[in-house]
Amino acid sequence: MEWVYLFVAIVFELAGTTCMKISNGFTKPLPVVGTFLTYTICFTFFAMSLKKIPISVAYAIWSAAGITVISIIGILIFKENINVLKIVSILFIILGVIGLNFSGVSH
Repeated sequence: MEWVYLFVAIVFELAGTTCMKISNGFTKPLPVVGTFLTYTICFTFFAMSLKKIPISVAYAIWSAAGITVISIIGILIFKENINVLKIVSILFIILGVIGLNFSGVSH
C-alpha cells in the first residue's frame, strides 16, 4: 500500500506545482488555494509512504517523477524551451533513481 501512497503523493505534487505556476506568483486566489490544498494532500501521502519505503528511495522516486513530468508539462502546456542538455540531465536523474532501487536497500 505504501507504493500507492507514494504514487498519490506524486500526483498531488504535480498538481500543486502546476497550480503554483498558474497562480502567477500567488496573485490568483483559486490557484493559490489549489496549491496549498494539493501540497497538503501530497505531503500527507508522502509521509504515509515513508512508514515502509526508505526515505532515500521514496524521495528519489518522488523527485525524479516530479522533475520528469513537470518538465513535460512545462514544455507541452506552458511552452517552455527544451534542449539536449535538459533532456540528458533528466535522464541522469532517472538513472540515479534506478540505481538507488538496485542498491540493495531492503524495502
